[in-house]
Amino acid sequence: MEKHIDHKSIQQKFLQLKALGAGEFAHLNGSLETHLKGTYQLLSCWNASQHVCDAGLFHAAYGTDGFEESMLSLDERQKVGSIIGEEAEQIVYLYCACDRTYVFDGIILNQPIVFKDRFTKNEFTLSEQQAHQFCELTVANELDIAMHSPTFIAQHGEALQKLFLRMSSYLSQAAKVEINTLLGPVTGHHS
Repeated sequence: MEKHIDHKSIQQKFLQLKALGAGEFAHLNGSLETHLKGTYQLLSCWNASQHVCDAGLFHAAYGTDGFEESMLSLDERQKVGSIIGEEAEQIVYLYCACDRTYVFDGIILNQPIVFKDRFTKNEFTLSEQQAHQFCELTVANELDIAMHSPTFIAQHGEALQKLFLRMSSYLSQAAKVEINTLLGPVTGHHS
């Protein structure tokens, strides 16, 4: 059973993000606001926790390794936490701090994920819960883009299939179904 998506609550939280100074940014498929809301909605449809859904709505707040535009500075983490809660803010920070090349290249199926913080350069192993939250958010982010762009799928679909296969032990069944629906089954041998 799918969760009811409270569009009013999403809009209120996003307006609070804008009030902190988050401007309107262009994104691959239009506006960043549309993408952030789409990521939230995917996570909600997958019955992710409210913390993970709220992290999806704010997942690019401090910029990411793939989207350098920063809506807010790291000095504003406490303000973000006051809107979406400390646990959701920690997920947002983790997502924004990810050194994608280091982390994604190092993910091995059924192994703990070694994380590198691109802000602090610290390396550590994600807990089981952190790995699940990080992977689920990563998949929702990429699939929201893929849903609206056949070009994105043509350019990145195969690489995403391989990455998501290596993340699969941390993904919900709903996320796996969405991956198969949008990107098709993974083929070939992967390490």
